[in-house]
Amino acid sequence: MSKTRELIISPKGSSAQLAKFLPQLEEEGIKMVYLDPKKLGKKKSKLQTVYPSNAANFVVMDKQEIKPKGKKVGKKFEVLSNSDIDEILNIAKKGLDFVVIEVKDWKIIPLENIIAKLHKIHTKIFAIAKTPEEVRKMFSILEVGVDGVIFSTSTINEVREAMVYLGTRSFDMKPAKITEIKEVGDGERVCVDTASMLHKGEGMLIGSRSNFLFLVHNESVGSSFTSPRPFRVNAGAVHCYTLSPDGTTNYLSEVETGSEVLILNSKGKARRATVGRSKIERRPMLMIKATSGGETGGIIAQDAETIRFVKTNGQLVSVTHLKKGDTVMVHSKPATGRHFGMEVSDEYILEK
Repeated sequence: MSKTRELIISPKGSSAQLAKFLPQLEEEGIKMVYLDPKKLGKKKSKLQTVYPSNAANFVVMDKQEIKPKGKKVGKKFEVLSNSDIDEILNIAKKGLDFVVIEVKDWKIIPLENIIAKLHKIHTKIFAIAKTPEEVRKMFSILEVGVDGVIFSTSTINEVREAMVYLGTRSFDMKPAKITEIKEVGDGERVCVDTASMLHKGEGMLIGSRSNFLFLVHNESVGSSFTSPRPFRVNAGAVHCYTLSPDGTTNYLSEVETGSEVLILNSKGKARRATVGRSKIERRPMLMIKATSGGETGGIIAQDAETIRFVKTNGQLVSVTHLKKGDTVMVHSKPATGRHFGMEVSDEYILEK
């Protein structure tokens, strides 16, 4: 049975940094923070707090045993041995709504044991993570994972990366009208073979501009002449951008074994996939341009029937059957500068 899992951010930084960071967290869909409620400021916030304070929504009790009324209560534990796990179970049975678990050198096995023991008494397990990779591990332990991960960070990109691991990050997808299709001769295109099975409707965001990316579908759909390859996206030319889980862009020429890429569906729901292989080969290419919401973007892709975009109704259209006036799904936004793939919001940029 699936359960609701929460990414709980423990924000780092000064009061001025928090004033900027907290609204960003809300925009990204974060609902809970490990933070003193006083630091939320006077402005109204939808963020719930987890903290050793009776003013928090989820009260981490320290030494007091009197439970505050109307609050979810829990305790924090450091796990060093099996005896610590037994203690957690015994205390949780007395009525704890949640426990906060910190594990040191051994991370997977202790949490597996805790999940197995606390699963039947419905006490939520919040684990502490230090990196986005640890967030991923803790949400996948014993398949069901922990109920929440407390992740300490000061950068919104790390939050976004962790949300992709959780499978809750979404991107704004828009319809774009095709304005030009042109054969441009031979070029090098990149096939991205992932270590995951991709489903119908899923693909990668690819484009010649970092702020205008086309949803290029995977090859899970076969034909009389080709077998399905549901792990592959024939993405585009070597110069094209694609988005990484941490929000940075990479050129397709940089994608290689072990790289991580974003996989999205037409609704913008994102997940991560690891690249098993990248294939660069010379092929005849097409240039395709489109407009959406005042923005114009393009892509150079292989001129072949197996490269498909996703229409607004979810149907697929091959680039070889694409016509001017057709609409396809893209992720577009106002242009910003980028430095080594990282967004620089105040920098002027013009890409053509």
